[in-house]
Amino acid sequence: MIIGILAVLSASAAAGMRIALPLLIIGLLHGDLWSQVPLLSKIPPPVLLGILTSWSLFELLGSKKLLGQRVLQLIELVFSPLVGGLLAITVVKIGNLEMEPLWLIGIIGGLLALVLKLVQVGWFFRRGKLPFWLVCLQDAICIILVLFAFKAPENGGLIALILLWLAIRSSTAWRHWHDGSHKSSS
Repeated sequence: MIIGILAVLSASAAAGMRIALPLLIIGLLHGDLWSQVPLLSKIPPPVLLGILTSWSLFELLGSKKLLGQRVLQLIELVFSPLVGGLLAITVVKIGNLEMEPLWLIGIIGGLLALVLKLVQVGWFFRRGKLPFWLVCLQDAICIILVLFAFKAPENGGLIALILLWLAIRSSTAWRHWHDGSHKSSS
């Protein structure tokens, strides 16, 4: 049960980094493509492969420029809860994990992805542009989290929990910064 929770957290955290890339990796890792992914199983695999490949390339290449980061931050903020939920449910289905109810697993996965994406958006708008090395690190962490969700869920879950801890620390730092900026302007 704990291993399953860690696998779900790992996949959901990947959706908090990127949205198409984890879905593309899951489809390519498993021989049945996206048949285990809710909603996506209804789309023909060649069409879905084209869409996810194109969007993944935009995520990987467009995220290196300021305009691409702006576009990605907004779109990923909207879709990260949905993709986080889909990935959480997919991990349960593919891993044949005994976890019920699936809708609750999906909500938890979606919320984790949303929290991580909100922190990224906050840092983006606070800094103006994310540094190149940080964007490359996000891409690498996203790929690692998806792979770990299936191959090493303990490690992936641990990384997801560390990311959640960093998100909580960031929100605390922002609150202190915000409180300090209001006191100094008074």
